[in-house]
Amino acid sequence: MSLQPQLFRVATSSGVPIFRQIIDQVHALIACGTVQSGDMLPSTRELSRELEVNMMTVSKAYSRLEADGVVERVRGRGMRVAAVPVAKSATERKTDFLALVAPTLHRARQLGLSDEQILSVVNKAIKEMSRE
Repeated sequence: MSLQPQLFRVATSSGVPIFRQIIDQVHALIACGTVQSGDMLPSTRELSRELEVNMMTVSKAYSRLEADGVVERVRGRGMRVAAVPVAKSATERKTDFLALVAPTLHRARQLGLSDEQILSVVNKAIKEMSRE
């Protein structure tokens, strides 16, 4: 399956670099199951057009995702979501999760949320996901 570029959104006034927002969205799409191993990401041209950003910004995000092993380059086709390694320990998975959560926590701090407010939002999200 090829992802539609309309799945992605960026907020230019968020304070988070656009390439980072793209990376975070790919991680989030994978985490929630919207994107599966083998799915193709939109081309850099398609995504840059949709988001109205420079192609180099999308290319930078894709390069970082490739370096992290999240996606792999397929000659002549673009970027494909890589298979998720299953043999990771709990510690490694926690480390991976922390890397995903850190930018979100940073953004929560920028929004002026307290620890209690952040935990409340996370707990609410967990409860909502449990109902699905």
